[in-house]
Amino acid sequence: MLSKSSFLNNNKIFLSLFLLCFISRSIIAFFYGDRFLENEWAILVKNLYLYNSFSLINFGDIFLPNLWMPPIYGYFVYLHALIFGLNENLAAYVNMTQIIISSFTPIIFYKLISNFFSKNLSIIGSYVFGLFPLVVYSASQISSVTIYLFLLLSFIYLIINLNNNKSFKYFFLIGFLAGILVLTRRDFILIFIFSLFYSFFFFKIKFKKIVYMLLITLVTLSPYLIRNYVAFDKLIIHSGLGYNIWKAYNPNAEVEGYYEATNELKIKLEKVDKNINYRINEDKVYLDQALVYLKENPKKYINLFFKRLFSFYFYDDNSSQKNYYNKLHLAPNIIIAFLSLFGLIIFYKKKEIKYYYLILLMMIILVVYACFALLPRYKIYILPFQIILNLSFIEFLLAKFIKKN
Repeated sequence: MLSKSSFLNNNKIFLSLFLLCFISRSIIAFFYGDRFLENEWAILVKNLYLYNSFSLINFGDIFLPNLWMPPIYGYFVYLHALIFGLNENLAAYVNMTQIIISSFTPIIFYKLISNFFSKNLSIIGSYVFGLFPLVVYSASQISSVTIYLFLLLSFIYLIINLNNNKSFKYFFLIGFLAGILVLTRRDFILIFIFSLFYSFFFFKIKFKKIVYMLLITLVTLSPYLIRNYVAFDKLIIHSGLGYNIWKAYNPNAEVEGYYEATNELKIKLEKVDKNINYRINEDKVYLDQALVYLKENPKKYINLFFKRLFSFYFYDDNSSQKNYYNKLHLAPNIIIAFLSLFGLIIFYKKKEIKYYYLILLMMIILVVYACFALLPRYKIYILPFQIILNLSFIEFLLAKFIKKN
């Protein structure tokens, strides 16, 4: 149990960290933050607010239930519209909530890395993470990355501490978080499956508790699953995989993909029946076309995969979103990425299952994201792991220095 002085000291650390993050994010949001809702989120929120339909596309008065965009962020923005109204200031209100959430995220990160490092190193790591330009900037963008990062780090923290908690409430929280994360980003499904397997085989969590977490996740997903079953007469969480594959695997694709369909593909898309299954069938057209391109030139896409892998871990100097790669971000990004390679070797040598969990988790995220079109903001998902590896390297150097002197 923490002593009173230790408890108060931790609270001071958390408060100073939160305030510094809040101020830095607010300043950046004032100058560079998104001013309006655009693209998919604007359409989803408008249709939900005005027509009570969570829909991206409509044929006249018929609104097709959304299957392409994970729903949590859409409802998150919609909640702000209910409170503040659907107006030109809505993005500012959303950004303010994101800034608050993003300011709490380094505190979660501190609690996570405290499982691996000393208090002083954990403080340094949490400040580096909290004030990293990419993290600060992303909080002011209309995107799910801020919410997802907060939830993901919370989930990893809970998994790392599974053996220290026997309460079913703890396992309930993990299952509930997992369900929300699946509805925030689809790729979390792989992270969750891996985490369950790892928890069972290496953390030695009882099978009944693994099943319990899985059931809670399914219960959390059930409203959305039921909604989709009623609409489409099938159990489906999302459609859009084919489109995402096509973006990454077409002759014009680069790291960030390519979004303009050829005339031939447009003709195929126009032939898709305009009915309730339009999005599902449309997605199949994209998938079939992507597979054709893959078979025609597999070498091109293998090379592109490794280019994405490099861009994801280090940086993409050809990015179209220059605010993510200005000079203030580029130097710390390269330093963190480069030094993490040394930290990876040291982290691996620790030979503890909780260390391996983090390493394997980072590898999964790296490979999965490198398979698809990469936007600069996605780098934020491996940044916490890279900082942890940097701390491992610093810890190693300090130990060598102390031993020498």
